[in-house]
Amino acid sequence: MTITYRPSQEKILAYTHGTMGISAVPGSGKTFTLSALAAEIIGRGVLDTEQEVLIVTLVNSAVDNFSNRINEFITARGLLPRVGYRVRTLHGLAHDIVREKPGVVGLEERFSIIDQREADFIRREAVNAWLAANPHALDEYFDPEMDESKADWVRRQQLPYTLESLANAFIRSAKDRRIMPEHLHAQLADQPAPLPLAEMGLTIYTDYQRALAYRGAVDFDDLIRLSLDLLERDPDFRERLQYRFPYILEDEAQDSSQTQEKILRLLSSGNWVRVGDPNQAIFETFTTANPQLLRDFITHEADYQRELPESGRSQPAIIDLANQLINFVMDEHPNESVRDALGTPIIKPTAPNDPQPNPPLNWAGVHLINKGFSPEQETNAIVTSVKKWLGENEDKTCAILTPYNKGGAELADRLKKEEIEVVELLTSTQSTRQTAGALGNIIQYLSDPQSARKLATVYRVWRREWKEDEEYAELYKYVTALIRKTGKTEMLLAPSHADEWLSSLDTDESEEIIEEILLFRETVTRWLDAVTLPIDQLILTLAQDLFSEAADLALAHKLALVLKQAQNDHLDWRLPELTGELAVIAKNQRKFIGFSAEDSGFDPSNHKGKVVVATMHKAKGLEWDRVYLTSVNNYTFPSGAGNDSYISEKWFLRDNLNLEAEALAQLDAATQTGEYDWYSEGQTTLAARIDYVKERLRLLYVGITRAKEELVITWNTGRGEQTQALGVAALRCDE
Repeated sequence: MTITYRPSQEKILAYTHGTMGISAVPGSGKTFTLSALAAEIIGRGVLDTEQEVLIVTLVNSAVDNFSNRINEFITARGLLPRVGYRVRTLHGLAHDIVREKPGVVGLEERFSIIDQREADFIRREAVNAWLAANPHALDEYFDPEMDESKADWVRRQQLPYTLESLANAFIRSAKDRRIMPEHLHAQLADQPAPLPLAEMGLTIYTDYQRALAYRGAVDFDDLIRLSLDLLERDPDFRERLQYRFPYILEDEAQDSSQTQEKILRLLSSGNWVRVGDPNQAIFETFTTANPQLLRDFITHEADYQRELPESGRSQPAIIDLANQLINFVMDEHPNESVRDALGTPIIKPTAPNDPQPNPPLNWAGVHLINKGFSPEQETNAIVTSVKKWLGENEDKTCAILTPYNKGGAELADRLKKEEIEVVELLTSTQSTRQTAGALGNIIQYLSDPQSARKLATVYRVWRREWKEDEEYAELYKYVTALIRKTGKTEMLLAPSHADEWLSSLDTDESEEIIEEILLFRETVTRWLDAVTLPIDQLILTLAQDLFSEAADLALAHKLALVLKQAQNDHLDWRLPELTGELAVIAKNQRKFIGFSAEDSGFDPSNHKGKVVVATMHKAKGLEWDRVYLTSVNNYTFPSGAGNDSYISEKWFLRDNLNLEAEALAQLDAATQTGEYDWYSEGQTTLAARIDYVKERLRLLYVGITRAKEELVITWNTGRGEQTQALGVAALRCDE
C-alpha cells in the first residue's frame, strides 16, 4: 500500500518523542494522520512486548474508526493485526483504570456503572424531592411582575426542567473539580454570605450520590474522578501504566476537561501528542470541556507545534466562506470580548497533486439567503429546494442541519409528508417517537381507565391511519367525539352499561358506527385484561394490535426491554411512572439507547439520494455534498451585541438571570481560596452570554465546513423579532 502524505502530515509522522500539539482544520484528515502516527511508532519496533500506544478519543464510534485505520496501516507493514495499540474513549480508559484496583478508591469489586437513562432519573427524583420540600425557595428569583397564578404554573410546569439542567451542570462541574458533597457542605458553612443556589445544588447533589451509593454504582463522571484519584494515590500502579503506555495520542483535545488533562498528564511518561481544533469546540457551555486547555498546551507546553491546515473536503468557495467567518470574528466582530472565539490556522485547499483534491470551484453552489422567512416559509422553501435537488442528484448526499432537535424533528415530519426519504440523526427518530407515543398514550389510559378523554385518545391511536384517509376520516372524527362525550367509560366498556349506551344513541347512528364502537370495545377490554402482565409482556401485547410493520414491532420490542429494565431498577414503579419513561422518548428529550447511528458510527455515503436531518452538533465530523443550515438568526446565533435573546435566560426569572451560570458561580465562590469578594449576582450571567456567543460562532463554523460542494444558509424571523445572524450577514459570496 503506497500512501502519499502531505508535507504537514510528514512533519507529524517524523515525531519520535516529547510533547506535540497539533491544530487541525475541518477535513484535514486528523484521524488518518493520528492513525498513521500510531502505526509509525509501532513499526519502528520501539515498544516492548507488553507495551501499547494509547489512543484516547471522544466517542465510541471513533474507537472502531481508529482501530480499523491503524490495523490497515500496520498490516500493510507486514505486522500482526490488533497488536501494539489500544483505543479508548476517556470513559473507557477510566473504566480500565478503576477496574484494576477498585478497593483503593472505595468501590466494591463488582461495582456497577449507571447509564444515562438511570442517571437522568435519579437526578430528576432528587430535583423533585427538593422542590417538594422547598416549593417557594426560588421565588426570590422570579420576575416580580409575574402574578401568583402564573408563578404557581411556573413552579409546576417550568421550574422542574430548569432545575434538572442546573443540577446536571452543577453535579458534573463539582465532580470535575473532585468536590464531594461532604466537602462542599463544609465549604458552604464557612461562607460569610448565603449562596442559595449552591446550597440547593448541594442538597440535590447529596441525594444523587446517596442514590448511587444505595445501588452500589457510579456514573461516568465518577469513573473519571476516581481514576484520577487512583493514579494520584498509587504511584507504583501509575508507573506500571506509564510503562504500559509509553506513547499517548489524544484526539479531539479541544473538548478535553481539566480532569481529563490531569489523567493523561499523569499517565504520560513524556511522550504525549494532542490533536484538535479549538474552532470546533462546540460542547463547552455548562459542560466540563474547555478548549483553552489545548490552546495553552500548544502555545506554552508542547515541545513541537504542528498544524494540519490543508483540507480536501470542501470546494474553494465554501473554504473561503469559512475563512471569512474566522477573519470577521478575529478582526471585526463588534463585541471585542468574543474575538477569540475563532482563530488560526485558516483552511487551505489541497495542492493540485493531492490524493484528496478539493471539489471544483463553484461560487454558484453557495447560497446565502438574505431574505427573512417566517418559520413556515423557511420550511416550505427548504422542502421545495430539497425535493428538486434530490430529483436531479440521486447519487449524491444531502443534509439539513438544524440548531435544535425539536426543529429537526418537525422538518423530518414535513419531509416525510412530501414523500421525501429521510434519515434522522436526532435524539430519536420519528418512528421511535411515534411508536413510544402510541404505546405511552395507551398505557396512560390503562393507568386511569375512568377517563373518557384518555379513552378517546386511545381510539385515535388505534385508528391513527384513518386520520388522513378520505374514506374513513369522518368516521374517525365522529367516533372520537362520541367516546369523549360518554362521561363514564363503563357506559361504553362494561357489557350491561354498553348495551344501554348503544341503545340510547340516536336512531340515525349508522350500523357502521355501532360496529366500530363494538370492535373498539373488544380491543380495549382485551388490553385492560392484560394490565396484570409484566410490563414487557403488556407492551408486546399492545404492539401486536397496534403495529403490522416489522420495524415498528422491533421498536416495540426494544421499548419493552427498556421498560422492563426500568421496572427492575425501580420495584415501586407502576404504570404512571413507566408512562413517563415512554413520554420522554416520544417527546424527543432523550436519546433512545441502541437506536442511534452514533453507537456504531454514521456514514453519510450510505444514504445517497436521501436527506439526512441532524442537529449541527450531531453533524460534527461528518460531511455531505449539499448542506442546508436552517434558523440561522440572532436567537440561535446571538452576537453578544444589541438586544439578542439567550436560550438559557428564562422569561420567568428576574433581571434575565441565567440560573445555571449563577449556580456555578456560587460553586466557585464556595470553593475558591482567598477572600470572598468576587461573586456578584448577574456578572456571571453576562459572562455566560459571551461564552454562549463564542460557542455558537464555532457551531456556525462547524455547520459551514460540513458542506463539500453546495451550501444553503437560511434564517427565519421567529415571532417576527429575529434578524439574520451577524456571523452570516458579514459574509460575502462572490468571486
